[in-house]
Amino acid sequence: MTEKGSGPAARTVLQQCLQARLQVKPAEENSEAQFVQIDRGMVIYICFFKGATDDILPKMVSTLLNLRLCESESGKMISVLELPGSLLIVPQATLGGRAKGRAMQYHNNISKEDGLRLYSTFVSLCEKELTAAAASAESAAEGMVKHGTYGNRQVLKLDTNGPYTHLMEF
Repeated sequence: MTEKGSGPAARTVLQQCLQARLQVKPAEENSEAQFVQIDRGMVIYICFFKGATDDILPKMVSTLLNLRLCESESGKMISVLELPGSLLIVPQATLGGRAKGRAMQYHNNISKEDGLRLYSTFVSLCEKELTAAAASAESAAEGMVKHGTYGNRQVLKLDTNGPYTHLMEF
């Protein structure tokens, strides 16, 4: 919840994936576009609202990474930590949009500075959880965390074995 208790502090959309590729820097006159890529795992789109604080981050990370949204070899649903799989975290301010007439408004979104700080901390906490899960797993497979650039428009390519998409608010 936000400090005022007036609705969610953050909204996330989760999507399992077989592979995902995100442009994190567009091409410029003297440089090619830059991308990050993950294989099997989960894409997390994330948006913070006004009043969000660091207090919600540990619960968000624990909840999102432990949800059984990934399909194992046997067809059983397991968490990205149990796979172990990779994460692609995409900052997505448009998740905070509200329709007003035929236009979208984003008045409830957090300031860019506070959003960047929360986003960076969220990414770090996810990295710690995935590293700890990989260290305790008996398999040699290791998940990784890749993330988009906060505040930039980004291009995403996603391969999935079914649109298994979930919306969660915190």
